[in-house]
Amino acid sequence: MKKAPLFYSLLPLFCAFQLAAQSTFTDLNQNGRKDPYEDASLPLADRLADLLPRLSLEEKAGLVVGMGMNIPGIIELQQEEKVPGAAGSTFPVPSLGIPSIVLADGPAGLRIEPTREGAGDKTFYCTAFPVATLLASSWDVELAESVGRAMGEEVKEYGADILLAPGMNIHRNPLAGRNFEYFSEDPVLSGYMSASVVNGIESNGVGTSIKHFVANNQETNRMMVNAIVGERALREIYLRGFEIAVKAAQPWTVMSSYNKLNGTYTSQNGELLNTILRDEWGFEGLVMTDWLAGDDPVAQMKAGNDLIMPGNPGQAKAILEAVKNGSLEESVLDANVKRILSIVLQSPAFQGYAYSDKPDLAAHARIARQAAAEGTVLLKNNGVLPLVQKGLKIAAFGNGSYAFVAGGTGSGDVNEAYTVSLVQGLENAGYPVDAGMKAAYEQYIAKEKAKLPEKKFFFELLPPIPEMPLSEAAAAAKAKETDLAFITIGRNSGEFQDRTEAGDFYLTEAEKDMIRTVTQAYHAAGKKVAVILNIGNVIETASWRDMADAIVLPWQGGQEAGNALADILLGKVNPSGKLPTTFPLRYSDTPSADNFPGEELPGATEEKIGAISRGKASEVVYEEGIYVGYRYFSTFGVKTAFPFGFGLSYTDFSYENLSLNNEAFDGPLTVAIDIVNTGTVAGREAVQLYLSAPQASMDKPALELKGFAKTKLLQPGERQTLQFTLTVKDLASFDPKRSSWVADGGTYIVKIGASSEDIRAIGRFTAEQEIVVEKTYKVLVPGQEIDEMRSTGGSR
Repeated sequence: MKKAPLFYSLLPLFCAFQLAAQSTFTDLNQNGRKDPYEDASLPLADRLADLLPRLSLEEKAGLVVGMGMNIPGIIELQQEEKVPGAAGSTFPVPSLGIPSIVLADGPAGLRIEPTREGAGDKTFYCTAFPVATLLASSWDVELAESVGRAMGEEVKEYGADILLAPGMNIHRNPLAGRNFEYFSEDPVLSGYMSASVVNGIESNGVGTSIKHFVANNQETNRMMVNAIVGERALREIYLRGFEIAVKAAQPWTVMSSYNKLNGTYTSQNGELLNTILRDEWGFEGLVMTDWLAGDDPVAQMKAGNDLIMPGNPGQAKAILEAVKNGSLEESVLDANVKRILSIVLQSPAFQGYAYSDKPDLAAHARIARQAAAEGTVLLKNNGVLPLVQKGLKIAAFGNGSYAFVAGGTGSGDVNEAYTVSLVQGLENAGYPVDAGMKAAYEQYIAKEKAKLPEKKFFFELLPPIPEMPLSEAAAAAKAKETDLAFITIGRNSGEFQDRTEAGDFYLTEAEKDMIRTVTQAYHAAGKKVAVILNIGNVIETASWRDMADAIVLPWQGGQEAGNALADILLGKVNPSGKLPTTFPLRYSDTPSADNFPGEELPGATEEKIGAISRGKASEVVYEEGIYVGYRYFSTFGVKTAFPFGFGLSYTDFSYENLSLNNEAFDGPLTVAIDIVNTGTVAGREAVQLYLSAPQASMDKPALELKGFAKTKLLQPGERQTLQFTLTVKDLASFDPKRSSWVADGGTYIVKIGASSEDIRAIGRFTAEQEIVVEKTYKVLVPGQEIDEMRSTGGSR
């Protein structure tokens, strides 16, 4: 078959292919038969072996570099967009029938342009699903997989091939701007929820990209920061969730992160991408960069970072020249190209899938609503909820009651057709709110929105609208006229900036005054107040929670958030969400508070790519080590506002008949427990298995999550037996001295709980002697000594 000339001369021909009807790219040879690489019935390895020699060196260099992105003045698009608004695409080789595949954001659903020139009234809206933190709050892997299936269907039907999701970095610090995109502070919960989302998406025959690999736990100087992390903290906290997801789901791709890790950019770190990801974990897919990450395309090839995104011709040229001058072996480039082609050959684009541009958005909205309700967390309830009285007169306070935040900004955003607010959700359910208050807020919000500046960049997060001033007299008047008050506190965050303590983690003075004024007025009238937290990140609650009669945490619930919240408030759905991250009493209680987000290096200056800031050279030292989230609070006895795993219900559950199938560990151990609904309404319970390990050779947290399960909907009096399996890896901690996962000999305590601080049943088993579970390579060693926190022998 005829080969193409130098790769950028292929673009006009490629565009003709892309804009033609959705026919297959497959060419037939002169005998009318497919070439071996085109034959889907052959093993993938055989197809790749046939295809690779057909490529010119120029084509190979093109394939490992993306085709740009449409950001005027910053990144140029090298070809016409197949799916407007997608994040990027790969290099095509039309003469061989190799299409460009489309990569699109993101973690809460597909993000593409909702309207297009020449499309008339046709729209391309996508479903805004609940943010990852809310999904994790459901503790329901089956639900997560169903959300993934719906996401994947939209990816496929809108013509994309890979969804750049899920995000699974750890909630190291509550000020991290993108925590809403990530699941949890715990790697086990994060890993299994992520694997379920991956399996759901990829069941459609499209791909995912789990991200950001690894230790990308802040937005401040994210492209320039050097994260200095100890070997044990890396293995047990920051790598563990990715390890679980890779082994449980084998995602098509992994996205390396922006930051340096112990001195080297992750996209240029062969110890991370080759030694750990591929050699130790058996990852079979491709690795791509985050957009504009790293600073050396040749080093990225050598490190096993196969695809550079969004890509520019200069990077392909540098790789081509490196092969020609001998500084990059062609065999290394071949390995990168084969991994890319292995994904391309599986893609809808290669198969000529006739996408419809008509996914089932109505069905997906129902799934989004279900997920948003299942992940809502009831934090407090003093006889307020559920609302069972018909004809209640309700007043809604707070800007957020009328303008819900569906999800955060940046690549985690979705262009959805609508977002249902609290007020709309209540009205849809037949509970209209006070008309006068509604009119005042809507007028105020419209006026304040008109004052906001234009975005300088499409990912920019505009400042929030200040809360509408509320007088004591106005609150008192509404307390007389209505039966109940809702107050919504809203928060938004996203890419490029972390949150602040003042006015974000802590409430603004206006928000505090609003809560104080409304609760005093309603309590004086003998009436109650519920606070709604429409937030994507942890906030401080301890200073005001006693004023509220109920606190409901619906997080950022996607486009159906208000309807889902109404389902919870009215008792149509019994809340069963539980916290995937700890709410501290104060920010200073957070174990990383002293070192987040690090320090700029002496003499560092800001670097930019057009209008995009790369930040300044800086470093952050993870001095808390393994003591992240509840591992710290439980081990050091630090009180929390609401602990990890906490969440209330409208019913009660008892935990009965804990059993272990063996008192001595000699292989996988089965733990069983009965969960009984002892209340008066149907409900579900998220049950958590923690393990306390002996400290024979290493410092250990007081307890660690090792498993979780959620009951079915249990009717009053109904019981369900849940089973968990503990493997030898679950017993082990990582010993940097031996580069091994080691399970100490001694007594292990199984703790079954409703939260990390509410343990309902305890069992024990023993390991007769130390077990070296797994030997690893000695890699990713920090170049400096870290004064890490310890539970014994002092705080450091």
